[in-house]
Amino acid sequence: MTFKRSSGILLHPSSLPGPYGIGDIGPEAHRFVDWLASTGSTIWQILPLGPTGYGDSPYQCFSAFAGNPYLISPENLVGDGLLTREDLNEMKDLPASKVDFGLFIPKKLDLLLKAFQRFKTNPEPLREEFLNFCNENAHWLDDFALFMALKEANGGG
Repeated sequence: MTFKRSSGILLHPSSLPGPYGIGDIGPEAHRFVDWLASTGSTIWQILPLGPTGYGDSPYQCFSAFAGNPYLISPENLVGDGLLTREDLNEMKDLPASKVDFGLFIPKKLDLLLKAFQRFKTNPEPLREEFLNFCNENAHWLDDFALFMALKEANGGG
């Protein structure tokens, strides 16, 4: 058996450059994939993308199914109408050369809460997509949401 030769890179999305304190799965990720293709690379190996626990290691996730909210792109939320450009200013003072989780996490969670509040106020046009996601993933999502809510309610942040 022969295999076609290929090359690629191992890089977690959090290591991508970006102005919001951490790399994410947004425009920079798309640019990175385009750059990989331009170099002839065909593989982007990533580490687990789940919600991380204490220490913020991608190998210590609370779920094998859920995504890490830190990787949600603020730019994409602007595109979806859930944030404004002005909202993103709250993230501009974060260091660009390394992730400072102590500064980053509260700012990112506040930004995501703002996006969620706007979604609750005006869920269209994302409502149907959201409900479909919830229904299709109820086999893990319901238990995960309950676990995270209980964790938060009991001081587990």
